[in-house]
Amino acid sequence: MRLTIHGYSTALFATWYFIEELGLLLDAGDGLTSNLLGKTGKIKHVFISHADRDHLGGLLQYNQLFSHRRPHIYYPKDANSFRFLEDFTGRFDPHTSGTIWTPLEDEQMIDIKTNYRVQGFENKHIDVSGQLKSLSYKVIETKNKLKPEFAKLSSHDIVALKKEKGDGYINEQLQKNVLIYSADTPVFDYSKFDNCDVLIHEATFLKKDELEKGNDRNKHSSLEDVMEMVANISVGQLILGHFSSRYDSSEIDKSIKKLIAHYNIKIPVFRIPIGEVSRDILNGNPLN
Repeated sequence: MRLTIHGYSTALFATWYFIEELGLLLDAGDGLTSNLLGKTGKIKHVFISHADRDHLGGLLQYNQLFSHRRPHIYYPKDANSFRFLEDFTGRFDPHTSGTIWTPLEDEQMIDIKTNYRVQGFENKHIDVSGQLKSLSYKVIETKNKLKPEFAKLSSHDIVALKKEKGDGYINEQLQKNVLIYSADTPVFDYSKFDNCDVLIHEATFLKKDELEKGNDRNKHSSLEDVMEMVANISVGQLILGHFSSRYDSSEIDKSIKKLIAHYNIKIPVFRIPIGEVSRDILNGNPLN
């Protein structure tokens, strides 16, 4: 499936990504509804990574406009701010009672469409022992494929065998990571982001040493760390976002291109410009 992804992501101010084909919203920062306009009505499932306001500032307006469609809002189970939000919206906008607010466990799977699931997994942005307060998300496509030993059977024999033994006897289930969204997190475990068609990863800071200055209360990634990881895992396309507004776009692009050359990265690399909405990102021009 070709994915149509729209997004905005500037650190501290707002982050959101909308995948049209899946009716899927990842985070809900300010400007969500004003930029998507009518497309906002296509959102069916909202997955919020954590309770920082730049990732949920647009949630109340979205909910006020489209709660009649009974959207699902998912969040980390120990991020208690969402329980207050649910209570507040119920009082402030009583008509929003149709919205379904669901806390998520680590590694929990949610069906969003036939053959598509979203799995949240704990990251290290808000690292509190024994509490799940921040999540990254993985979109998984599941397909059934005929087992090799039955490949030479006629269609008539396959149908007969399926009736006799069941679908699970003749088919094997294959899973593919269509998309992985890091949300806010430091780079912490390459395997969590490996083997995906599209990786959306934050890169708040450009250099590793900026992470070591002690001013990052909730942990983030550097562009250098992200590109080093991407060079060592299997990713089809990369979208970089959540850059700090301390940088200008030319400085960010120069750093990305330098690291692309350093690691000999061949996959398409896209980035979300500071303070700008990117529409149909994967249909645009990559930096390389």
